[in-house]
Amino acid sequence: MTKTIETKAVPELGISPEKLCFIIVKAHEFDAKDSVTDPDDASNAADDAMVSVLEDHADDPVFAELVGFINALSEDEQIDLVALSWLGRGDGTIDDWNELRAEAARAHNKRTAAYLLGMPTLGDYLEDGLSEFGRSCEEFEIGRL
Repeated sequence: MTKTIETKAVPELGISPEKLCFIIVKAHEFDAKDSVTDPDDASNAADDAMVSVLEDHADDPVFAELVGFINALSEDEQIDLVALSWLGRGDGTIDDWNELRAEAARAHNKRTAAYLLGMPTLGDYLEDGLSEFGRSCEEFEIGRL
């Protein structure tokens, strides 16, 4: 008697690996920079939706490049990007992809770039999420860093 092993199909991403890896590399560059501090600010950055952190980097060319790139993505690509960041953050597993993506679609608005760049370890989240799909940016990063 032969046992059949069920394998679940890995969902498809609606954003190309090249675009995703570009965002991951740039997010790592952005994450590595020291944030400008405001000595008069008594608030926790998380309490003000990380707005002060984003304002501190408004003239940062990497920040501007990421904002422009993310804003130029299609709505479906932006939704996948948000869902992938949640997946990498541990908000679910690959088996929850459809639910994560549906929630990202419900929450979608014109502030996707600001939302994502407010995540202190966006590059790591996206990289971890991508690894859940059995992919990595290793080949993409060779010669680009």
